[in-house]
Amino acid sequence: MSKLFIVSTPIGNLGDITLRSIEVLKSADLILAEDTRTSLKLLKHYNIETAIESFHMHNEHKKLESIINRLKDNIEIALISDAGTPGISDPGFLLVRECIKHEVDVESLPGPTAFVPALVCSGLPSDRFSFEGFLPVKKGRTKRLKELSNEKKTMIFYESPHRILKTLTDFSNYFNDESLISVSRELTKLFEETFRGTIKESIEHFEKNKPKGEFVIVLSPK
Repeated sequence: MSKLFIVSTPIGNLGDITLRSIEVLKSADLILAEDTRTSLKLLKHYNIETAIESFHMHNEHKKLESIINRLKDNIEIALISDAGTPGISDPGFLLVRECIKHEVDVESLPGPTAFVPALVCSGLPSDRFSFEGFLPVKKGRTKRLKELSNEKKTMIFYESPHRILKTLTDFSNYFNDESLISVSRELTKLFEETFRGTIKESIEHFEKNKPKGEFVIVLSPK
């Protein structure tokens, strides 16, 4: 029976993959990976020899029809991203939607997602939150920040090291300088670090300490 498996992969520490995820990756007929070079490190670590093919934001539209046709031939395909859960700020949504449209079974395996540990460790309210992912880089950024300035729930963002200071400065302009914030980087990796304080203090911290790694920002409402 054909099926698409959505498989979460470690966000840093290779030991965080689930036993079931390893079993699915070994038994699947094909693995679709965001970056095959990155994913091969994980697959080799667990002696997974399943065929692998690239599937990323630059080719997903072109490959959709081909993948759906293969799934109709009663094969099982596993979709993975470089790190975390596919579809969360990574390719996946389009393929899942197309599978549902063509009545192909989709099964999502629970596993690592960067924003969950960042939220839990932030010390900020986690009962209700808004996941925002990456803010627009240019077009639509100001509009989005204005909208979020009225948000009543804890907000979660992803950010890269070369834009983290700009984003924190934007938060300072659109939110209260004294709003509480938690900024985590390199989650589950050797140099994992979380800064907790006010927006103003976070800017001062990263002006003194060069930002490195991938960031998850957890921000309290204004």
